[in-house]
Amino acid sequence: MDHRLLAALLDAVAVLAPVTCSGCGSADRAICADCRRCFLPSVDERTLDDGTRVFAALRYESTVRNAILGYKESGRTDVAAALAIPFAAAVAAAVVAVSPCSSAEAARIELVALPTGRAAYRRRGYDPVRLLLRRAGLGRDLGALRSVSRHAEQKGLDREERARNLVGSMTAVGDLRGRSLLLVDDVLTSGATLTEAVRALRSGGAVVVGAATLAFTPKLYGASADLPAFSHTLLSETLGIPSRRV
Repeated sequence: MDHRLLAALLDAVAVLAPVTCSGCGSADRAICADCRRCFLPSVDERTLDDGTRVFAALRYESTVRNAILGYKESGRTDVAAALAIPFAAAVAAAVVAVSPCSSAEAARIELVALPTGRAAYRRRGYDPVRLLLRRAGLGRDLGALRSVSRHAEQKGLDREERARNLVGSMTAVGDLRGRSLLLVDDVLTSGATLTEAVRALRSGGAVVVGAATLAFTPKLYGASADLPAFSHTLLSETLGIPSRRV
């Protein structure tokens, strides 16, 4: 679609249903043109304490942080389509990195979203990560994780306390023996939640090849690893998304 026609259609929608940019608060767009540039994926790799590789597309700060918070806590599902693009790039980069020489191996990888608490689901009315999966055209996740115990609020805990707080809080669902799984989540903070998810899945017999997240928190997570240059072709072929070098 011609960008001028698209802009005219968005202007017409804005008159009928006014919105503000979830990134900066300016009028008339769910994400304005200036803020949209902040969502171009630049995938970084992090490593959990157990050695699991995590690929994140955005830095959780400033405009990106505002938009993700609005999406998760204020019902701003109108930004899901924009967030799905970097999310898909993180997933594609992870798949390419963990199976660089084998398309058959890549095809065996199944996605697993972290479980959402019942209270959080009732409050929001949707699961943020699973909605991103759908908007990114990645379908449903395997549903191989379940929360089994309550734990203290993570906010305010340091990295080691977060890890101890979550041990035993998840369990694997179904027979996962020999299955290759890639965890997906929205934001990597301390890594404690992903580490517990990896533990639970491996205890169920799964092979956890890595994880992919929409964003990561630079303040709580260390320096990135050097990533290979993922080609346009690899990303496009892996997930069928419009190719962009990440």
